[in-house]
Amino acid sequence: MRTRLRQLALGALVLPLALGVAACGKKDDAAAPTSGEPIAKIAPPAGKAWADTVVKTAEGGYRMGNPDAPIKLIEYGALSCSHCAEFAKESFGKLRDDYIASGRVSYELRYFMLNKLDLPASLLATCGSTEAVIPLSEQFWTWQNTMFDNLQNVDQSRLAALDALPKEKQLAGYADTAGMTEFFASRGIARDQAQACLSDAAKARALLDQTQTATDKYNVTGTPTFLINGSVVGSMGWPELEAKLQQAGAR
Repeated sequence: MRTRLRQLALGALVLPLALGVAACGKKDDAAAPTSGEPIAKIAPPAGKAWADTVVKTAEGGYRMGNPDAPIKLIEYGALSCSHCAEFAKESFGKLRDDYIASGRVSYELRYFMLNKLDLPASLLATCGSTEAVIPLSEQFWTWQNTMFDNLQNVDQSRLAALDALPKEKQLAGYADTAGMTEFFASRGIARDQAQACLSDAAKARALLDQTQTATDKYNVTGTPTFLINGSVVGSMGWPELEAKLQQAGAR
């Protein structure tokens, strides 16, 4: 299984892109911005909650929380990345309820394409409403092992046949074979809608360009990689990241 998944992970993306050495893994972290004094909680507008405030950003990410939060957390994440899935499992409830809800921290998810599984997964996760993107991504990370099991159980001739398809058909082929189409269908993304999203070449190119920008601008070579207030703090687990958020004033 590991050998075949590695072949998938290192295979060519559906559209050409020079990504350098991109991998799902952890690396050393850097210093985060610091605040000498705790930052007070910031109340949302009447009748609203910061955790329900989600917008698409100019950079192509999806930001949850106070748009003017003094602490801005960005995650470059890949839906195929097991470390991202691990981080999501241990962090998201607390990040949302204790930090985003306080108005002191906003969270922005920017997709990073590690391999050919990430492009169809990201297109499908962003196929519905803006508000659904982050919850769907969190649910996908929980489901991720099922995707790998599905691929493990596929005959290798089927995977070879997928690679032989015309480029414009490979996304839908991998989405169906990995079980992604069914996963998103059970969460409101109908098959016809999914096929339209998987055929959106402009959106696919934007995701690939976003990955290239992350590599060029921030030297992102693995996921998850975090930024706090524009500074790259590296890749780490939730306890380490929470400490950095508190160091920045979310305490």
